[in-house]
Amino acid sequence: MDLADHIPNLLRPDERLLIGGRVDADGLNAARAEGVTQVIDLLPELEHCGFDEAAAAARIGLAYVNLPITGAADLSRENVLAFDRLLAPADPACRLVHCASGNRVGALFALRAGWLQGLPFPRAMQIGRDHGLTKLEPVVAQLLTHGSP
Repeated sequence: MDLADHIPNLLRPDERLLIGGRVDADGLNAARAEGVTQVIDLLPELEHCGFDEAAAAARIGLAYVNLPITGAADLSRENVLAFDRLLAPADPACRLVHCASGNRVGALFALRAGWLQGLPFPRAMQIGRDHGLTKLEPVVAQLLTHGSP
């Protein structure tokens, strides 16, 4: 089972982290087969299109948490702090962090790097790109330059 066939825009920034787009039951099964033990889902409920990801993850023994990020309006310091807390517990063997495309995942990683880890702007932006940042790049750049909304 090739993971990239089941998770769109799949990235693997390191051996313990997978980034990607929207998943279904097959995607969760493929992720589990790759060693994923935790899923962080950034989709708001309406974007699940009727798929109960929490139940599907529970059925196959994956820890699951949802932090709904609808887009630029949700790129707040509060949500970046919540995201950081989700990443902080004892690291699982491997985790999957996803939204619809990976773009919101990359945005949160960039803002976390800049706001919380104090990394310089160019490095924070590169971390974002390495973690899926695309269309939200101008918004993230403005937030890192001028602060949170």
